[in-house]
Amino acid sequence: MYALEVQPQRRMAVKKRSCGSAVVTVGVDLGDRRSRLCVLDGAGEVLEEGSIATSPKAFEEKFGQMTSSRVVIEAGTHSNWVHDVLVAGGHEVIVANTRQLRAVTANVRKSDEVDARLLAKLGRSDLGLIQTVRVKPQQARLDLGVLRARAALVAMRTALCNTVRGLSKTAGYALLSTSSARAHKQTLHASLKHSVAPLLGVLEQISKVIDEYDREIDRLCASRYPQALALQQISGVGPVTSLYFVLTIGDRERFKHARDVGAYFGLVPRRAQSGERDPQLRISKSGDRMGRALLVQCAHYILGPFGPDTDLRRFGRKLVERGGRSARKRAIVAIARKLAVLLFALLRSGEVYEPLRNSAKSMAS
Repeated sequence: MYALEVQPQRRMAVKKRSCGSAVVTVGVDLGDRRSRLCVLDGAGEVLEEGSIATSPKAFEEKFGQMTSSRVVIEAGTHSNWVHDVLVAGGHEVIVANTRQLRAVTANVRKSDEVDARLLAKLGRSDLGLIQTVRVKPQQARLDLGVLRARAALVAMRTALCNTVRGLSKTAGYALLSTSSARAHKQTLHASLKHSVAPLLGVLEQISKVIDEYDREIDRLCASRYPQALALQQISGVGPVTSLYFVLTIGDRERFKHARDVGAYFGLVPRRAQSGERDPQLRISKSGDRMGRALLVQCAHYILGPFGPDTDLRRFGRKLVERGGRSARKRAIVAIARKLAVLLFALLRSGEVYEPLRNSAKSMAS
C-alpha cells in the first residue's frame, strides 16, 4: 500500500546506478493524499521518480530504507510532521519558504512531478538560494495551536456579532453598542426571536470556549513559558501577544540584530530600487501574519486614548504630528515594528522594562 510507485524503466535504472559517496538529494512535493518525489545522485542524474502516500507510516517505510540524504520540501500543512519523521530517520531536511520559490510557483509548466524535480535540483545547488523555514519543536507547535484556535473563534464571534447587528438593523431595531464578549446578553425585539435569538446562544457558547482558552494561555505563561510574563511589562502587551511572540521566535539567539525582527513579521517597507529610482513602498506583509496583527493591535492601544506615557507612545505621536497622508496609519506600523524589536530585546536580555528609558537619557544629556 505504501510502496513507491515507479515506472519499470526507472526501477531498472536504480539497480544499475550507484551514487557512491556523493550526497543523494531528494525533492518532495507534498500533497494532501499523495506526494511526488524525485531522487538525484551526486552528479545530478535522476535515480528515481514516483509518488508516495502522504502519511507518517509511508514516509518512515520509504526513507527508512535510504541512506542519509538531503531532502528538500516546501513549507506547508504537512511540512512539520514530515520534517520530524525524516530527521528522526537521519536525513538532512531543508524546509523552503514557498513565497521565495518563484522557480516553482511561477513555472508555466507546473506539475507535481516538475516541482519535485526542481526542489531536488535546488537542494543540490547553493543553499543560499533557498530561504529556509525553521521548524519549531513539537510542543511549541501544539501550544501555538491553542493560540490559533482561539484566534479562529474570535474571528467567528466577530462575524456573528456583525450578522446579529445587521439583521436587527434591517428589522428596524438597532442594538446597543457593546463588546463582542457581551453581545449575547443583548435584549432582542420579539419579532427577531426566530431569526436572531439562536445566534445569541451560539455567541454565548463561543465566548465560554474563548474564556477557557484564555485560562489555558495564562497557565502556559505561568508554568511553561515564564519569559512571556516579562514581556507583559509593556502596557498593551497581554498574555496572547507575549506567548505568541515567545513561541514564534523560539531561540533567543535566532536573530543577529534585534531590528531584524521587524522584517520577520513583515513590518518593514518593500524595496524596488533600480538606478536612480528608489520609491517609497508599503510594508512587505511577509512572514508571520498573526504575529503582525497582534503587534498592530498592541500599537493601536499604545497610541490610543488609554495608552500610558512611554517612549513608544511619544515616538508615535511625533509621527502623527508631522501630518501628511495616512500619518496615523504609518505611526501605528512604526510603533508595531519598534515594539517587535523591544520585545525581542527584552526576551534576549531579561531586563526590566523602563517605559521612558530613551526620554530619560535625552534629558540627562
